[in-house]
Amino acid sequence: MSKGRLYIVSAPSGTGKTSLTHALIEKLAERGRKARFSVSYTTRKPRPGEKNDRDYHFVSTEDFQKMVKDDAFLEHAEVFGRHYGTGREATEKALTKGIDVILDIDWQGAQQVRARMPDAVGIFLKPPSLTELERRLRRRGQDDETTIASRMEEAESELAHAGEYDHVLVNEDFQHTLMEMLGIFLSAKPA
Repeated sequence: MSKGRLYIVSAPSGTGKTSLTHALIEKLAERGRKARFSVSYTTRKPRPGEKNDRDYHFVSTEDFQKMVKDDAFLEHAEVFGRHYGTGREATEKALTKGIDVILDIDWQGAQQVRARMPDAVGIFLKPPSLTELERRLRRRGQDDETTIASRMEEAESELAHAGEYDHVLVNEDFQHTLMEMLGIFLSAKPA
């Protein structure tokens, strides 16, 4: 059995990476390809509708820091004052079983992953424009004005790192971007 591939998907918050990633996993399953979305650890509080161990592993700051000391993360970062990390053991186990693993992480985490696993395939999703990104953030209704302003400021910084990825896609049309991502996955050689 061939090993699974590790994919990194990054984008400014509100670009659609989570929705695209979940739809991509369904498309891959239709073609008999095993892929899963990595469930990250975070110290932030759950949003309405989010479930522990499905959307994130919600942990205390103290538990997160202990995991950092124990080298339990493939990558970890602080974003908007909260900690996020990708569990190393679960990721490596899935790859060994031939399952592709998709990491939904920021550029800082992507750099850490690439240092440990240089064969990871990086995909950066860009919004059509910053104006459209702000409209999407407002439409989803999850953040207050201060958070939206912070996310917009961070988006400009994140966009500056798009060139560090193997593939850069503009998510203007969901279905078109989904098909582009599917093409990247289907054309990748086994690890």
